[in-house]
Amino acid sequence: MDVDTGVDDSLALLYLLASPEAEIVGIASTAGNVPAPQVAANNLAWLDVCRAPEIEVTLGAIEPLAIPLRTTEDTHGPQGVGYAELPVSDRVLSSRSAAHMWVDLVRAHPGEIVGLCTGPLTNLALAVRLEPALPTLLRRLVIMGGAFNHPGNTTPTNEWNVHVDPEAAKEVFDAFSAAPPDRRPIVCALDITETIEMRPKHLSLLAERAGSLPVEAVSEADPPEARSVASNPIVRHVTDAVRFYFDFHRLYDLGYLAHMHDPFAAAVALDPALAVTRPATVDVELAGTLTRATTVADWAGMWGRESNADIVIGTDQELFFDRLISRIGDFARALYPHEAGAPE
Repeated sequence: MDVDTGVDDSLALLYLLASPEAEIVGIASTAGNVPAPQVAANNLAWLDVCRAPEIEVTLGAIEPLAIPLRTTEDTHGPQGVGYAELPVSDRVLSSRSAAHMWVDLVRAHPGEIVGLCTGPLTNLALAVRLEPALPTLLRRLVIMGGAFNHPGNTTPTNEWNVHVDPEAAKEVFDAFSAAPPDRRPIVCALDITETIEMRPKHLSLLAERAGSLPVEAVSEADPPEARSVASNPIVRHVTDAVRFYFDFHRLYDLGYLAHMHDPFAAAVALDPALAVTRPATVDVELAGTLTRATTVADWAGMWGRESNADIVIGTDQELFFDRLISRIGDFARALYPHEAGAPE
């Protein structure tokens, strides 16, 4: 996992921790939603909340490849996890960098590792510089990023993760031009992830599934200072994190909802059959005055270049949310079976 945790990145991490078929072999902390050190702290804290075994967490690049870092605390909260107040972890960051972790892992396990990137692609680009064969050493790569036949969420044409480090995104897509068709990156762009709409009912269903009390009804009438009193710590922190995300989306007239970009990408990483994809050649605009950081897909082969990505164009949103709620809910119940009273 290479993440910029982040509200929806948090749920992606929880989804994978809750999935018995997943083994997380490393977590790279990339600067994006918040600075990389805060991302790393969030990752360590979530591992504590989830009573996870020791999983290597590395610190990624502090800045993008060629431009100053831009973060988005207005979207994800001052610490990156909305209104949630995660405990400070005693876990220790790895001594190796995120890029070196990428390289060491794929060299040690050629053809076995699925990479999941839900933030800017800085660390992966640096890893490819260290090991140009990385695209053929991975089993598969899943990227949350880009916008194709869809408006951007950062500028009229571009998506946040690519906007933060467009040079890195271009390097990665260029590098994966060498990957065989069965190892092309699966790209979950805004075209599909903005159809993955979490609403307050989903949080209530999660609490019910976890056996957490009380089952709260989050509302747009809740003041910013409101906090969950859910008895289950996972449900409580998720509720506080996602409610901030709801408030952000409502502020920008998108409705009282939250787009679950990153957990959808995590679900696709585990089960590509969840996604309907279409191959294309993807490149990133770096010079456009109005369109810099825009992802461009050549669907028809006009460039005369081989496809280097499989872009998700369809899914079953209801099935995704059924999996999200059942997996995280059952996981939370199993970890905290006696949390039916007051919060810890």
